[in-house]
Amino acid sequence: MGDTPRIMAHLVAFNPDRQGSREVARGLVEGGCAYLEVQFPFSDPTADGPDIQRACGIALAAGFTVREGFRLLEEIAGFATVPLFVMSYANLVFARGVKSFLSDCRQSGARGLIVPDLPLDYDEGLFSLATEAGLTAVPVVSPSISQERLLRIARLGPAYLYATLRIGTTGSIKGADPDGLSFLSRIAALPGAAHLKILGGFGVSTPGQVREVAPLVHAVVVGSALVREIAGGGDPRRAVRDKMRELTGAA
Repeated sequence: MGDTPRIMAHLVAFNPDRQGSREVARGLVEGGCAYLEVQFPFSDPTADGPDIQRACGIALAAGFTVREGFRLLEEIAGFATVPLFVMSYANLVFARGVKSFLSDCRQSGARGLIVPDLPLDYDEGLFSLATEAGLTAVPVVSPSISQERLLRIARLGPAYLYATLRIGTTGSIKGADPDGLSFLSRIAALPGAAHLKILGGFGVSTPGQVREVAPLVHAVVVGSALVREIAGGGDPRRAVRDKMRELTGAA
């Protein structure tokens, strides 16, 4: 990859509120993100750490609904110059109906979606239906995955693979976990890995961590660090824009 690391920036729809999250999206694009991951908040976000859990609570209190989430996504797609991915938990997908959810994703301008609690092979048809809908469903894998299963997923040829750098939930870490970096190297050694766009994250929050992870992935995923900037008050657009520039070294 080039000198400037690619970052998939994570935002929670309706955090700090509807208009505020739209401004956050603008700030992230202005800050140089390569991808936007728009999370649809859920009351039981099992893969999220305390910062994103709080953001989800704020978003739900601000009136988030799936219908309004897709309307917001469409607005963001109107100005975003980078691919958009929807991140959602399976409950929201099933409640709306898999085909309907995918159709709404496509019509709202999303490139794909990430459903962390719906693994490939146990996905109720999500991955094949996403392909039919012209979307990319991104498998999520963690360091605890067996080599056999990892090979099986790789053989299915997904365009992207979301690799968590540790087991558990999102949130800040003191340094890039050596086991997480080793896991990324393990993925890179898979047959066909040269054609696989690896998205790596979970806890990356400093420029140093971005520099450690970036050479091993297509894009570094950053979420909690950006959510904390929003929680600090002030202008959320400026806050996340400045944080993005700091993380990419453009500040």
